[in-house]
Amino acid sequence: MGGNAGDGRRQGLTYAEAGVDIDAGNAMVEAIKPLVRATRRPGADAEIGGFGGLFDLKAAGFEDPILVAANDGVGTKVKIAIETGMHDTIGIDLVAMCVNDLVVQGAEPLFFLDYLATGKLRPETGVALVAGIAEGCRQAGCALIGGETAEMPGVYQGEDYDLAGFAVGAAERGALLPRGVAAGDVLIGLASSGVHSNGYSLVRRIVSASGLSYDAPAPFGSGETLGRALLAPTRIYVKPLLAVLREGLAPRALAHITGGGFPDNIPRVLPDDLAARVDLSAIAPPPVFGWLAREGGVAVSEMLRTFNCGIGMVCVVAPDAVEAVLARLAAEGEDARVIGALEPRDGGEAVRYAGELAL
Repeated sequence: MGGNAGDGRRQGLTYAEAGVDIDAGNAMVEAIKPLVRATRRPGADAEIGGFGGLFDLKAAGFEDPILVAANDGVGTKVKIAIETGMHDTIGIDLVAMCVNDLVVQGAEPLFFLDYLATGKLRPETGVALVAGIAEGCRQAGCALIGGETAEMPGVYQGEDYDLAGFAVGAAERGALLPRGVAAGDVLIGLASSGVHSNGYSLVRRIVSASGLSYDAPAPFGSGETLGRALLAPTRIYVKPLLAVLREGLAPRALAHITGGGFPDNIPRVLPDDLAARVDLSAIAPPPVFGWLAREGGVAVSEMLRTFNCGIGMVCVVAPDAVEAVLARLAAEGEDARVIGALEPRDGGEAVRYAGELAL
């Protein structure tokens, strides 16, 4: 059986014809180098492009450090970014979800790496995503020392992409949190910037049922489109909390309020014999939460377990440190308030509520 040498079906295939554009990837790397360079800090000053990122722990000023690592993604919030074409803030979310999980353990975030997977790499989208990641790193004081972009046609469809982030921090031995948590300790809540990066499968379902498009005005009065309002980036609490820690005010514990809300996250930093009593009337939820609850018919208990409901971080502090911690957080630009206290659990729920949430 002979073949026709001129038959195009017999010509060698290329990687580009299979859907992967190496040149686009290289162009993106060159475009993001200035963004990455802007995140340099003591311990990290190398260019990206090698096979691994370097960090000099000694240059960062630690004497006897414990390394703390965290990784996370942004969840289905990326679908709103994809559908609206607004890719400039989702990278901040990616960094926030990782570095906030480091600082709650008393660690200073040192460096960050990202992973972007997409069906078809569009360098302009990739650059916008990395610009957001670089901004998040700048807010957190950590260096972006590397990353990976994977073009995976057949796995991701159309404009779809997903992000993952990896952060490493350090704390001096003996300075890790939580420590010394006791009954009578006070809960200080730090205000969130909105929905942050949890609960977006429910958010998107509520938006779909409402019949609103993402380019419609936000119905909860933010003065933005619905898409832009829902893409408000997760607040990064690193620098204010590090300022509190370095001043010797030392919260006894910190809890990042992510998926699971109060009932799943506060108990992670409590001993088994203590419970948190949260005064819901002390919380001022941003208007987006009231709209989600009303439009979706979502029960308060479900809101509290799905969303942060206006509190993105909880500090557990000794009663005699409350005023000093509140003052320092205010000086750092945080909206912080007392939202409850710890009490003996006595076999009951780990999180109990008083008052009503003003949704």
